[in-house]
Amino acid sequence: MPQTILKEILNQLDSLEQDELQQLNQAIQICLTDKAQVNQITNFHQALLSSGLVKKIKQPADGKQHERKLIQAQGKPVSQTIIEERR
Repeated sequence: MPQTILKEILNQLDSLEQDELQQLNQAIQICLTDKAQVNQITNFHQALLSSGLVKKIKQPADGKQHERKLIQAQGKPVSQTIIEERR
């Protein structure tokens, strides 16, 4: 962050109300916590790589599951067929 932006933010602190200062403090704490967690995970991954326990760290899945289309099956239900074949 350039020094001019930091100085501007520090100068504006005097004009903030108590509740605004608390909101700012919470936002800063969240940001610091997030960065600390990222650093901790990065250090852990680096330790795994350097120790030879893993060769590559894969990126986590994006969490999006692709919507699957249902198909119509003809005949008896598959579960019933499985039960009959086991007898």
